[in-house]
Parts: sequence; C-alpha cells; structure tokens
Amino acid sequence: MTARRPTVLWGMIAEHAAAAGRRVMIDDVCAVAVSSAQASGAWVVAASSRGPDFVMCVTDQVSEQLAELQQMLGEGPCHDVLAAAAPVLAPDLQDQETFRRWPAFAPEARRAGATAIFAFPLVIGAIRAGVIGLYRNSAGPLSSLELRDCLLLADTATVLLLDSLDGGATPAASRNGTRPGGQSPDLAVHRVEIDQATGMLTVQLGVTAAEAFARLRAYAYAEDRRLADVAGDIVARRLRLEPDAQDTGP
Repeated sequence: MTARRPTVLWGMIAEHAAAAGRRVMIDDVCAVAVSSAQASGAWVVAASSRGPDFVMCVTDQVSEQLAELQQMLGEGPCHDVLAAAAPVLAPDLQDQETFRRWPAFAPEARRAGATAIFAFPLVIGAIRAGVIGLYRNSAGPLSSLELRDCLLLADTATVLLLDSLDGGATPAASRNGTRPGGQSPDLAVHRVEIDQATGMLTVQLGVTAAEAFARLRAYAYAEDRRLADVAGDIVARRLRLEPDAQDTGP
C-alpha cells in the first residue's frame, strides 16, 4: 500500500487535470493536497533570495490572502520553511507559541479565516524553489497519512514549479490562459507589477532593491491594502512614496 501511494496520488492529479481538459499543472497538485489533507485551501509560492517571492497558485481567496500576507509582513510559515528547508506545522494558530513565532502574521491569518497552517518546502538538492502551503478553518494536526501525502505532493509540485520557471518545453500559455505550471494571468500580472514597482522605488527613493521592497510592504501593511494593489498604483503613477529623512541624508 505504502509503495503504491505515489502512483495513487499521481493518478488523482492526472484525473483532476483531465477533468479540466488540460495538461497537469500546479493547480492540480494543490487541489489533490486539499482533498488528501482535508484542508480548506492551498497555495504555492515561488522563492527568490528575498524569500517567498510571487504566488504561482491559489485554490481560494483565503489562500491568496495568506500568501500575500506573508509577502507583506515578511514573516510566516513560508519564510520559516525557506530558511530551514523543512516543513512547518502549525495546527492551532491561536496557541501562544504560534503568536510568539509570528506576532504579526498569526492574528492576520486568523482574521482571514485560517485556524491551522501547514507548509512544505519545494526543494531539489540545494535548490529551494518555493513552498506549498495549506490551511484549515478548524484546528488540529495532520494525521501520519496526511503528512506523508503532503510530502509526496510537495515533490511533484517542485518538479512542476521548476518546469514553469524554466519555461519548460511548452508554449508560454496554455489554451485556458494559464502559464506553464499553472500560474494564472492575474497572478502573473501581480508578480510583474510588484517587480516593476520595486524597481521604480529604487530610483525614486535612491535605495537598494531589498529596501525598496521593504518600503512597498510597509506601506501596504500600514494602509491595510493588498501588496499587488499598491504596486499597481505605483506602476500607474497614481501613488508616489516619498523618501525618508535617512534616505536624503543631512
């Protein structure tokens, strides 16, 4: 039974893709992960040197919020997973240990509708490609079978993610408008706008790209706005962030 489990999971992934009339994508892995782990939703983020960088796939609005919150706050399970290249399991976001670990993210995640979060690294050797995360709207740990399935599904998501980042051998977009690996056009636009806004801020503020991204996150958090929306306003020149005194010098 155990030896056949990867085959069973792959069959479920292929069946989900076939029902949608397309090739296998990260979306299919997320859907199977939600079902297998009895989760409420899932997401996949690709990684860069600055941490969880852009969202590749979400199954619902709450998943998208959770992924974006971690980008904006600079803390959360995805950051910890990438730092340690190991799973992060938080079966109850209300416990004190979780609040100490993520003082900004934990209450915001609860407010978004998550009660438990489980995140797994997408790694091959030394390459840390990203993270697959799942949330539940009720507290409780993963069973041993659910945990094993998540680890197996993370391996499959890693291959699909790396294929999408490399461009793969497929056209840039599939028939249903998704990019290779499953990133939707909307999520792709968000990624481009965040990168463009970060680049514009490096010039406007005279700071490094890392500092520009930190300013972008801080503004979005302070204004209680989505990171992608703030980035879109900056790119469209509807919003301009002013330099701090430390940027302009004495």
